[in-house]
Amino acid sequence: MPPFFHHVIGNNTVGAYLWAIAIILFVFFLKRVLSRGLAALACRGFGRIWKNFDSKTFVDLVVHPLGVFLVITVSIVTLYRLHFPEELDVELYKYKLHTVLLALGILLQIGALVWLILRSIDFIAVLLQQHRDGKPAQSEYQLIVFFRDFLKVIVGIIGGLLILRFAFGYNISTLLTGLSIVGAAIALALRESLENLIASFVIFFDKPFTIGDFVKVQSISGNVEKIGLRSTRIRTADKSYVTVPNKQMVDSILDNVSLRTQLRGHLELGLHVRTTPAQAEQLLQDVRAFLKEKKPVQSFTVALSDIRPNTIVTTIEYFTAAIENAQFVGLKQEVNFFVLRRMEDLGIEIAVQP
Repeated sequence: MPPFFHHVIGNNTVGAYLWAIAIILFVFFLKRVLSRGLAALACRGFGRIWKNFDSKTFVDLVVHPLGVFLVITVSIVTLYRLHFPEELDVELYKYKLHTVLLALGILLQIGALVWLILRSIDFIAVLLQQHRDGKPAQSEYQLIVFFRDFLKVIVGIIGGLLILRFAFGYNISTLLTGLSIVGAAIALALRESLENLIASFVIFFDKPFTIGDFVKVQSISGNVEKIGLRSTRIRTADKSYVTVPNKQMVDSILDNVSLRTQLRGHLELGLHVRTTPAQAEQLLQDVRAFLKEKKPVQSFTVALSDIRPNTIVTTIEYFTAAIENAQFVGLKQEVNFFVLRRMEDLGIEIAVQP
């Protein structure tokens, strides 16, 4: 080795500086190749666990933060082996320059690690949203999104605590004790919000409804568009966007119309007392024949249900499959018009209520 490499500058030889620069530049220019290689090794392990493991998506998500993490980590380890020049170790606000630079390096390293973990969480969320055939699992979507965001918040908090501990040397045990006291006070102040948060967990795990279901709760009915941590958003029939606290969605009696196996149509008709038995019987027979021809109708009951002083009461009840609401309303209209026309043809009048 030439004597020049043994020349000492700032407590380090020129050779040590050159080796450090060479290692850092090597990792910097090959960081994409190195990170892709490490990601490929991880893909092999994960591929044995999940058959539908998407290697391309995983590599695209983690290769950049993994490369940044490698460069920062190698730079810190390499520069840490050098002796910091005493003439440059000035004091900045009671801290030596080498201490400030080390803290900055650790901060960047932890930040890159947190970034890598967040990208990994995004990938796991994408993976869980798919069935084995690769199609989205819509029923699980909101639950996965919720836990994805929840884990990101936890990772962010842990990353912040690690930065305080290792970058700035702060005693986080004191901070955790203070946070526990503050957390208890906040929990008392935000009791209602915490109840809604717990109710969101009940909704996610018990699944009384999912996104897209048509529900009726209290005086509100509509399609569920979003299930959040505090509330559920419902799009009503008049296109209003209603926000309902999750606690009410859990504590109130909720009718999930989308889960009905059948839809019920009902018509109670009062015939005038002058209606003859033959007219009433003919009307009932015609209605039975009409309902029998309708494909959506699975079962029906048409009967003369009661005789009152001024009214002959007939009941028409029919059940259809779980069809669209517009189709069901159209069927009810057809039945009502048919009854009115047959009554007109048979000369039957509707009883006038006293």
